[in-house]
This record gives sequence, structure tokens and C-alpha cells, in this order.
Amino acid sequence: MRRLKVAHLITQLELGGAQQNTLYTVEHLDRDGFEPLLIAGPGGLLDQQARSVEDLHFETCPHLARPVAPARDLLALADLRRRLRRLAPQIVHTHSSKAGILGRLAAALAGVPIIVHTVHGWGFTPLQSSFGQGVFVALERFAAQLTTQLVAVSRANALEGQSRRIAAADAFEVIYSGIEIDRFEKMAAGEQAQARARACLGLPEAVPLAGMIACLKPQKAPLDYVALAGRVRQEVPDAHFLLAGDGELRAAVEAEIEARGLGGSFHLLGWRQDPERILAALDVLVLTSRHEGLPRVIPEAMAAGRPVVATAVDGSPEAVIAGRTGYLAPAGDVEGLARHVVELLADPQRARVFGQQGRQRVEGWDIDAMVRRQERLYQDLARRAGI
Repeated sequence: MRRLKVAHLITQLELGGAQQNTLYTVEHLDRDGFEPLLIAGPGGLLDQQARSVEDLHFETCPHLARPVAPARDLLALADLRRRLRRLAPQIVHTHSSKAGILGRLAAALAGVPIIVHTVHGWGFTPLQSSFGQGVFVALERFAAQLTTQLVAVSRANALEGQSRRIAAADAFEVIYSGIEIDRFEKMAAGEQAQARARACLGLPEAVPLAGMIACLKPQKAPLDYVALAGRVRQEVPDAHFLLAGDGELRAAVEAEIEARGLGGSFHLLGWRQDPERILAALDVLVLTSRHEGLPRVIPEAMAAGRPVVATAVDGSPEAVIAGRTGYLAPAGDVEGLARHVVELLADPQRARVFGQQGRQRVEGWDIDAMVRRQERLYQDLARRAGI
């Protein structure tokens, strides 16, 4: 059987769900049927991991970067086109907004027969001006015309694409971002699992503990999380909080922690690559995002048997069943989120029941099933294209 050469393009291999899932996909594609390639902008925290993947051709495109810079973006477009002509994949699969637009155009100019794009949350967001959103929507509409198949990580993202007239309903296939379920179940299993995890992280053992795992950038609204912590402490004085991640808002987060007098109870962990240990340590996972695709940390918490309190944005309500596996509140509703966290920290039995019910429905996020679905999609598209 002829192997299909599949090139995945992503803006940068930073520490995030889209990047980790892309890296897992190229590592676990069946080598009997597929030859994986990966192209990314330089400087990602996961670059070295990509270089270590067996039988993976990995290249960095020096001009590919997240900030919009027309001159540099044109250089990236030309560079990607040259690389794709040289590598000659049958399929290009793009991820993230910048690589999604430039990569699809480069693939079309290079004559790649099949172009796939995964929407891990749209490039236009509620945090942008109306003009900014309009520009990104127009670019997505243009890029969609070049795309053989659109994939969305949540039904909400697919519906948003339809409502913005980016593409019709039948242009999307929903494939949830997968997680390594066993990795999180095993770490959280057993009566002493939480104590062991807290000891490894240097956290106090016998305190109520809420936590968030997120980049410190406006999308994730980490300052809302610090404000939430201040409100929860008023009701649960011995509560502690952790925040795993780093980014542009680090200094602002540190200043807000100090201003609210939370220094002794708030633990900033920085970048971590052991989310299974962090989740095992928690009583409640919190996510204060203003927009999302479908954040992997929610099904990861479900696999670990931890309840979730999150903002009801984009795909999050597809994972969190309010009143059964956690609670939801509107984006920016710090008071509502804090009230739900207080309720779960004050009622450990309810938190355990919610966690157990989350674990029972996590199978839909199995990461190997995600890879197999992508393989079937590639094979189906190749058959239709006569490859």
C-alpha cells in the first residue's frame, strides 16, 4: 500500500493543547500508511520533543511567527511554498490561525492536492475590535475556499464558522482534541494519590485546593482567576490556589496576588509538563477563559476524577455538564465562578461525585481514537482525490 505523505503546519510548538495534540498525531500516525512531516515556526518549548520523534521529518520556518507583520508574513508564505514544493506531500494539515491562513495559501500555490485545516478556536475573538474580527473573518473565508476539509475541535467552533459564513455545515467534521486518559486516571488513583501529588509539588497536604492550568495571556483571563481566589478566601479562609503556566501577564498576575494579600496561599508553578500530577493534587479545577476551542484540561480533569468550574465559552459546555460534572458561568463572571468553587470546596462529597461522573464520560476524548479518526479522514480524502 502506498504511504500518504502528510505535512502538518503549526505556527509554533509552544506548550498548549493544539501543539501537543499535533505533536502526538505526527508521532502516532500509522507508519505503514503515512509518512508524517511537521513544519513550525522556531523557538517553541516543544521543538526538542519534535526532533526526538522517530521517523518524523521536522523543519522550522524562520519567518513563521504569531504576531501579524505583513513583510515577515510574506516571507513566511514564500518560504512555506518552497518547502512544500520540495517535500511534495499529498496532504497538508494546518493548525492555528497564522499557520492556517499562510499554510493553506502556500499549499495551494505549491499544488498540494489535499488541504485540511483544524480549528482549535477561531483567530477572531471577543477580545478584538469589530474591525479586527472582520479582518480575520474575511481571511478565514478566503482560506476556506482553498480547503478540502475543515475540522473543528468542538461543535461550537463549527457552528461559529457556519454563522460567520466561513463555510457551510457539511464542510466541517468535528474531532475532539484527545487526551491520554490512562495517564490521568493512574496518577489520581488510590487513597494517597492526592497527598503524593501535593508532596511532589511542594504544596500543603490538608487544605482545600483549587487550581488552573493555562497560559498567562488575555484569552485565559488569569487576573480573573486571582480575583476569584480573593473572593473564595473570604468564604474558605484556609483555601489555597495554584496556577500552572507562564506568559505575557506574569508580572500583572504577581502584582494582583500581592495586592490581594494572597502571597501565602497562591502558588505560581510556571510552565509544567506534568498536568496529571497537578490535577491529582487538586480538589477543583478552574478555568476562567474568555474564549476557547475545547480546552483539553477539562477532559484531563474529568479523567483524573476532578470537578470543573469553568466559563461557558465555545466548546467548554460540551465537556462540562453543569450540576453533574462541575459548574459553568458566563465569561467574566468572577462572582459566579467563585460561588461555585466555594460550594465544591465546602462540600468534598459533592466534589467527589462530580469527579466520578466526569470520569464516566471521558471516553469520547481518547487521544488514540482521535488519531485513528484523522487517519480515516486522510484515507477518505485521498480516495476521493484519486491518490
